[in-house]
Amino acid sequence: MIQLPSQLVKVGAQARDKEDALAQVAGLLAQAGKVDPAYLAGMRERETQANTYLGSGVAIPHGTPQSRHLIRETAVAVLQVPGGVNWGPEADGPAHLVIGIAAASDEHLEILRRLTRVLGDESLVRRLWTTSDPNDIIEAVTGERPGARAPSGGPVGMAPAPAASAAPDDLPYAAQVTLPNPQGMHARPATMLAGMVKKAGARARVRRVDNGRSADATKLMGLLSLGLTQGTALVISTDQEALLPQLVDAVRAGLGDDLSLASPNAAQGGGAQGAGTGGSSSAQGNPAPAWAPASAANAIEGVGAADGLVVGTTRQHLQRLLQVTDEPGDPAQEAAKLDRALQAAAAELRTLTEDVRARFGADKAAIFAAHQELLTDEGTLQDAVAQILDGHGAAWAYQQATAERVTQLSKLDDPLLAARAADLSDVQRRVLRQLLGLGEESAPASGPVILLAPDLTPSDTARLGPDTLLGFATAQGGPTSHTAIIARGLGLPAVVAAGPGLLDVPDGTTAILDGSAGRLYLSPSEADLTSARERMAALGAAREAARAARHEPGATADGVRVEVAANINRASAAAGALEAGAEGVGLMRTEFLFLERDSVPSEEDQYQEYRAMAAALEGQPLIIRTLDIGGDKEVGYLGLAREDNSFLGIRGIRLCFERPDLFLPQLRAIVRTAQEYPNVQVMFPMIATLEDFRRARALLDGVRADLGAGPIALGVMIEVPSAALLAEALAPEVDFFSVGTNDLTQYTLAMDRMHPQLARQTDAMHPAVLRLIALTVDAAGRHGKWVGVCGGAAGDEVGCLVLTGLGVKELSVSTPQVPTVKAALRAHTAAELRALAEQALTQPDAAAVRALVGQKLASASAGVSASASAGQGGA
Repeated sequence: MIQLPSQLVKVGAQARDKEDALAQVAGLLAQAGKVDPAYLAGMRERETQANTYLGSGVAIPHGTPQSRHLIRETAVAVLQVPGGVNWGPEADGPAHLVIGIAAASDEHLEILRRLTRVLGDESLVRRLWTTSDPNDIIEAVTGERPGARAPSGGPVGMAPAPAASAAPDDLPYAAQVTLPNPQGMHARPATMLAGMVKKAGARARVRRVDNGRSADATKLMGLLSLGLTQGTALVISTDQEALLPQLVDAVRAGLGDDLSLASPNAAQGGGAQGAGTGGSSSAQGNPAPAWAPASAANAIEGVGAADGLVVGTTRQHLQRLLQVTDEPGDPAQEAAKLDRALQAAAAELRTLTEDVRARFGADKAAIFAAHQELLTDEGTLQDAVAQILDGHGAAWAYQQATAERVTQLSKLDDPLLAARAADLSDVQRRVLRQLLGLGEESAPASGPVILLAPDLTPSDTARLGPDTLLGFATAQGGPTSHTAIIARGLGLPAVVAAGPGLLDVPDGTTAILDGSAGRLYLSPSEADLTSARERMAALGAAREAARAARHEPGATADGVRVEVAANINRASAAAGALEAGAEGVGLMRTEFLFLERDSVPSEEDQYQEYRAMAAALEGQPLIIRTLDIGGDKEVGYLGLAREDNSFLGIRGIRLCFERPDLFLPQLRAIVRTAQEYPNVQVMFPMIATLEDFRRARALLDGVRADLGAGPIALGVMIEVPSAALLAEALAPEVDFFSVGTNDLTQYTLAMDRMHPQLARQTDAMHPAVLRLIALTVDAAGRHGKWVGVCGGAAGDEVGCLVLTGLGVKELSVSTPQVPTVKAALRAHTAAELRALAEQALTQPDAAAVRALVGQKLASASAGVSASASAGQGGA
């Protein structure tokens, strides 16, 4: 924590104007030996570049990056001007507290975090404007009151123990390690470290070697307050000997950060000028922003979850905590209470479904039709009633019955299927509110706003919707969470996993939300707001152009065909996919028929679903993937054994070989559908060997013979490196290949894509993955077969271009991505994309591939922006 001695605080000052205030606060820093007197020029220059008025009478002048060499020691100084001083037309009032910052790196960030919280307390701020006690200001700015003492590792705002007394706080097992993170110990790695310690049920401390300050490793703010930057030497200590090497290894590995990134200091020279030129990804795995404000000092970075750029004011959204205790009663009365709650919840859902259908359309309303099914799930209700009969209260019984299923669903590796956990949680909360007599939750009265929340449920998002929401940012979640999926479906920009600091942002803060780059810019200048609105106009024009042309065939600029299909699960989603421009379904996941039930779906159940899907597509291709389930996807009624290495165990086609009672009825349902609808094709998942394919094909051929059915187009998923390496042998025997980039990437890089530390490194644009895809395409081409991609990379703007350049002929993506993928293809010729792909194969890593393609996209984006502005006369 930066110290603020009393000689750097001047109360009761007067200032003629901003220039005089700058001179006084810079003078305080210079007189204390913290900066060269010439640093004042850097502070003046900064005022010409950006507005340093923070709000509520507080200004935070500071120097430019070019003036940092004039800083002798990081420090802050405070000039209190009770009468106020005009801080320019962009301020909402005079400045009463002028907090001059001289920061050589990022030590001042904790000061800014504290100031943001202080601004939320208007009465405190106004007291600070006029107090005659410098200690009041020191405490507000640093969190420490001079003379106060507290044990090391206490909460932020307590004085840390001096360096000499910190070592005795170390726990029995200790080791020294150097922090490698380019961004320092920010919220994400700190959270991961805390989580490891908590999971182990252990105690741990982190101590800086240079000054002896330490913090409890489970206290996020305590860790952040240590100001740990790249290269800081740390002592990690714990009370569990076996945990120590795990913690040390995790720190050395970066605690989930990408260690290949340049540090902030290394990148400062380019500043915002480099935006949009295709830099490497951020620590969170976001692309380099195509647009950024001139000053991004007040940026909160999370993970981009849904594209889009919006300007607005913030609003915090906190769900009421539901306290459920076990209150047993008469079983009959408790069962009746549950029944009444279910009926009331069903009535709420019917109203919500109709409202969503009227506002957003039938496809979004289907989300809540599915909630109705979850509400009446027989197995869940049987379990809840059994708990009631065992003597438990209705609320407790229902919570227990649903919680087990939520846990099982949340472990699924498929993002769309795992999203069902959020749906069930949403239903659970709806019923529990009825049981607890709390009624339905209400939305904020005013809008539209940029909503900030710990997380959002589908009901939250739909209830708020585009008419009350410009976009949202959540502290938790991930880019494949239900929050992100709903946001993309509604066309709302979204940022997730932004950390707990997001929840400290005051309501009404002007902000720019960039869902593409995963950033929330707070209190931007008027110049930045104007720039953002111009960018929004250009993006809106590009989206409208893509939507207007969505029904054109997928093709490059010179007419080379690339089919753009959709990944969907249900027949009810087919109409929406076709309306979005999809040229068929490149992947129908059949797992949902098994995962959303408490019993095996019959052959007839499956046949009716496949038949409805095929009919809805009106002759467009339908590729049905056979059951891809296994030890990693827990389906209680199947009795599957748990496996330590679930991704390497009995899953996909391997499970089908082990369980013909599941596989053969599914094959019969598919073949029966194909007899009526020639647009049906089938593919097998997790094929690792030629023998796998031939064995699966023999089973399919046997079913066709039994039913007297003709041939069906048959393909295999390329998800395992061995399948790509065997593509030359497989190609003569298959009709097509479909690459599952999510699994192919994790198996190629030996990184579990669900691993909390490794998941962000599993990028399908890694040259090793791209070379396997190139091998597959080349082998297929020699035998006159085609290759599609149904993994996540197909819908990524960089991915769709590189894959097309490699020779992929079909891209199957989520429905909202169809128009934008088509538009991206139309912007480039096939020859350009082939050259781009050849260059991509020679790059050292995924970041370099994305940088390479980013340069091309930035050039195209500049052209689009220029033409859009010309067409609209600017913003």
